[in-house]
Amino acid sequence: MEELGRERDHLKILPGAFVVVGETREQALEKRALLDTFVHYDSGIASLSIALGHDVSSFDPDSPLPEIPETNASRSSRERVIEIARTEGLTVRELAQRVGGYSGLQMVGTAVEIADEMEQWLVEEGSDGFNVMFPYLPEGLDEFVGKVVPELQRRGIFRRAYTGATLRDHFGLPRPGNRFFEGR
Repeated sequence: MEELGRERDHLKILPGAFVVVGETREQALEKRALLDTFVHYDSGIASLSIALGHDVSSFDPDSPLPEIPETNASRSSRERVIEIARTEGLTVRELAQRVGGYSGLQMVGTAVEIADEMEQWLVEEGSDGFNVMFPYLPEGLDEFVGKVVPELQRRGIFRRAYTGATLRDHFGLPRPGNRFFEGR
């Protein structure tokens, strides 16, 4: 940003975060597992093959993921998927459903656990906020607003009122000059 003549704080990073809220961590994980069951197997297996850089369509869907040979596919993605399969003890089918659903940044847990994770991202400057994605509407939104937002507000990291009329105002960003109509 500085090389472009702009302030460092004028760049805002807002990753998408898939949020599943539960009264307990176990309940949230159950909700996520239920959502994964709605992924069609063929779609999930195609996504898993892409993530692993290897055709997995011939694997036994109800067995653990076998050893996958090295490929030129994205190593970080491949390793992340293999780690999920191993640590959670998922079958090929379960892993395909997980990868075939939303496999990006996800926060699954209680309101306090989700607030903890969001706060960590904010404090460590991993992000300036989030584009929150809900697993279903309107209940997913209602759970987030009714449980997570108050926890974030209690911690002083979520506004209680808007500070301006535009998104730019809310982020404290200056309005850039108009290169076509100077002075406007």
